[in-house]
Amino acid sequence: MPIKIPDDLPARDTLEAEGVMVMGEADAIRQDVRPLRIGLLNLMPNKICTETQIARLIGATPLQVELTLVRISDHVPRHTPVDHMTSFYRAWQDVRAERFDGFIITGAPVERLSFSDVTYWDELRRVFDWTQTNVHRCLNICWAAQAAVHHFHGMPKHCLPRKAFGVYDHRVLVPASPYLVGFSDDVCIPVSRWTEVRRADIPAHSGLTVLAESEQTGLCLVDDPSHHSLHMFNHLEYDSTSLADEYFRDVANGVDIGVPHNYFPDDDPTRAPVNRWRSHAHLLAGNWINRIYQTTPFDITRIGRPGVVSHHPAPAGRVREAVPAHAAGPA
Repeated sequence: MPIKIPDDLPARDTLEAEGVMVMGEADAIRQDVRPLRIGLLNLMPNKICTETQIARLIGATPLQVELTLVRISDHVPRHTPVDHMTSFYRAWQDVRAERFDGFIITGAPVERLSFSDVTYWDELRRVFDWTQTNVHRCLNICWAAQAAVHHFHGMPKHCLPRKAFGVYDHRVLVPASPYLVGFSDDVCIPVSRWTEVRRADIPAHSGLTVLAESEQTGLCLVDDPSHHSLHMFNHLEYDSTSLADEYFRDVANGVDIGVPHNYFPDDDPTRAPVNRWRSHAHLLAGNWINRIYQTTPFDITRIGRPGVVSHHPAPAGRVREAVPAHAAGPA
């Protein structure tokens, strides 16, 4: 099934060229099914690139997905055209009364700042609290994952002496997790961060489960069932050239940065990198979407209601007429 995005979103051409099924707004209305509603709070500086990366992954699953692009209400991005933000993004204040089956919060280039020094920290804390009542499952990426475990569990982040930068081997610790179905025992995952959170800081009785980690770069993927969240501290969504783009940008800006670990063939920046993580990126996104589909309330308005038993036994492709209009669920 396709992903529903605005007809003129720049990501459309890239996704269609890659064979991802993309559905226009008019076609989605005509098909008359209730797709899974996924929100993306995009904090990355290159928002157009990140939109494409996330849409690529959630658009490759067998279910119809409607992607809503969300921004911090009072923050003005410096690296994305104003008309793009105006045309395609909705302020979180404008969607906070709505409900989402899934919600993704990306990383941000603010990790070396104290959380309280981030200009939109107060609003992001309200967003995290809002996900507990208006979102069925949340996926937090990189800095957003660090921010979430700090907000919910008081876990600190620690500055690294050098940037953790490259493609690192990670060990899958809980292969029976529904989020890791199909994963191999060892996974190559891009890492790009100046800070880390540590296993030793996980509070006792927090319910947090470490699903994957690296001997070199620490925690990678943590399940947080008490907050129906998945925390990914690295960047499985990255394109093949994302680390190269960061490396050449930093070199041009005079940043003391080493060649990304295990990324360029023979550590030669003149050679094209080989993508060794794409399949696992699709697996994680597909497993997350499938978990949402299997557990989200049939009626989206029931998300967050006390006492609601989340389940979804209906087969994919069910049209709205097959059930009463007030009870239409994902299909």
